[in-house]
Amino acid sequence: MTTRHPDRFDQLIAAGDRALRTLAAEPHSSREYPPALKGVSDANPLSARERREAAALMRVNHVGEVCAQALYDAQALAARSPELRAAFVRAAHEETDHLAWTQRRITELGGRTSLLNPLWYSGSFVIGLVAARLGDRASLGFMAETERQVEHHLQSHLQSLPQADAASRAIVEQMKDDEVQHAENAFARGGDTLPFPVRWAMRFAAKVMTKTARYL
Repeated sequence: MTTRHPDRFDQLIAAGDRALRTLAAEPHSSREYPPALKGVSDANPLSARERREAAALMRVNHVGEVCAQALYDAQALAARSPELRAAFVRAAHEETDHLAWTQRRITELGGRTSLLNPLWYSGSFVIGLVAARLGDRASLGFMAETERQVEHHLQSHLQSLPQADAASRAIVEQMKDDEVQHAENAFARGGDTLPFPVRWAMRFAAKVMTKTARYL
């Protein structure tokens, strides 16, 4: 008769709990809301069109954070060393701030989160498991490449957001700074640069997600 290792079982339970919290619970940030921190507000009302545009862009950013939670939870679950597992858990915790900020801003703009969040989460979780199975260096490289692509994506949103939407800009700017740090940390821990075909496939998948999440 065999028994399951308690640590692994606990990790599976914790991963399931985080999935439910990501998809069904209201996230809470450990850091101050960037618009409040920077002293910006909606003093200049946005037009109906600007609010719809900003809400759509922030919905895309929220989906990105749902995917980040799934990726890092999966990579933590399959990590080969306790130290690396802890690093992915910390990364997921830090990304929870982004999840909370984007969700709050979407609500302020009168928008909604993506209807396909369970699909985004499930797909990203599988990808995270695959990345982790390739080894720690590849898993860290995947993390670094993901963060670099998110950084470029956020920079494009800074150019696309309505000029008057200082609150959304404050959130995206802080998220961008955090993603740069996450990528640097992953490379510092020994992450490999991924082959070009893998990076291209990641960019293609991200483009499909962003185009779809903008409307759904």
